Amino acid sequence: MPDNILEIRNLSTHFQSRHGLLKAVDDVSFNIEHGSTLALVGESGCGKSITGLSIMRLIPPGGRIAAGEIVFEGRDLLELDDEEMRKLRGRDIAMIFQDPMTSLNPVFTVGGQVAEAVRAHERVSRGIAWSKAVEMMERVSIPAARKRARDYPHQLSGGMRQRVMIAMALACGPKLLIADEPTTALDVTIQAEIIELLNRLKREFNLSLLLISHDMGLVAENADSVIVMYCGRMVEQASVRELFRNARHPYTEGLLRSIPRPSNREPSRRRLLTIEGSVPNPIDLPPGCAFAPRCSYAVDACRAGPIPLNRVNDDHQSRCINFERVGASCPSG
Repeated sequence: MPDNILEIRNLSTHFQSRHGLLKAVDDVSFNIEHGSTLALVGESGCGKSITGLSIMRLIPPGGRIAAGEIVFEGRDLLELDDEEMRKLRGRDIAMIFQDPMTSLNPVFTVGGQVAEAVRAHERVSRGIAWSKAVEMMERVSIPAARKRARDYPHQLSGGMRQRVMIAMALACGPKLLIADEPTTALDVTIQAEIIELLNRLKREFNLSLLLISHDMGLVAENADSVIVMYCGRMVEQASVRELFRNARHPYTEGLLRSIPRPSNREPSRRRLLTIEGSVPNPIDLPPGCAFAPRCSYAVDACRAGPIPLNRVNDDHQSRCINFERVGASCPSG
């Protein structure tokens, strides 16, 4: 039996709007093994970030966890009271958010904010907390960390702000790190540095990692297993090697085909492959498979009712009744 640090069972998170009920996360189940990296991938709005926020119990106003279990090291987090959950956040489970500029408080120094994260979970003096903040900023490769700790967020580059967020997340030695689009809005060189940093810290701190991303290339190089989400539901789950070599859902196939590839053709003659159609209204999803209106494999049965997750093999599931007809291969490199 795998040694799981986190088990998500039939998780559903809903938002009530004036237009109707939005099922942002709909009956999602997965496990994360100790020391492994699981990636959640899909288009914006598919439910990836809300899944991460649900684990942290930080649902935005108007939303609620409607069903399911979130079991961390044998404890269902949904049974904890607010105070118990507050103590667990940062100490056992930490999260890096998409935009460090909006996540950091603009009126406090970055070192002070890291130190405050330390004092929230450890009974130490301000001086000791400050020293630990500087130490963590050094560990995430911020140059002249003692000096930069006295800077305000706006004085740092996007890459440096993201390093501060990582230092804050790891300051109390969590066991599970949720990284929500950790390279968003960073240039390619800085993206690579941040991912390399996360991988190094994962080894040093013996972390388990939930990586939320829309970047299939990043996922291919850094995840152990992958879950593809569409309209709040899991549509495919496999090891990263299996998924990129043997994708068995039309949506995953479309994602893989849309990855830009090197070509000898002139740039003006290259055609970027896209998934035809658009994502349906999440409040008024079509019956059956939500991807059917965009799918070239769709048949009448796809629109007749809910589609279960079908077993492709021991390491692979697909929410497609025609999964045997679907085939995609991993982009080279």
